[in-house]
Amino acid sequence: MKIIHVAVGILTNVAGEVLITRRPDHVHQGGLWEFPGGKVEEGEPVAAALSRELHEELGITVQAAEPWLRVRHDYPDQCVFLDVWRVVVWRGEPHGREGQPLTWVLPAGLETLAFPAADEPIITALTDTKPVK
Repeated sequence: MKIIHVAVGILTNVAGEVLITRRPDHVHQGGLWEFPGGKVEEGEPVAAALSRELHEELGITVQAAEPWLRVRHDYPDQCVFLDVWRVVVWRGEPHGREGQPLTWVLPAGLETLAFPAADEPIITALTDTKPVK
């Protein structure tokens, strides 16, 4: 089974809330909430993929990001490798450039929302630690 490499960004505001977006209904795991990001292209550095995806999805420019967590998850139909980065500085106001809903949620509130199974370790890490700054 081919592994889909995904760059994921964790953005946290001054209130300690984390930015999440909702997946379009027509895609894999459609309708579920997720952390923003997208596929890493062949030969593309992860940091570059993260910057590209967050600009395409949210209209922001990443100015500083740090590797934070790596998650591999096997679904029945595909395998994903989530390369999760803390986005510590960005320029612009995040908005759904592709029409996707987005919201800021306190880490404790993440557990009440429906996410893809691959995101569970991210939610656990966010709720078991201090807010990401």
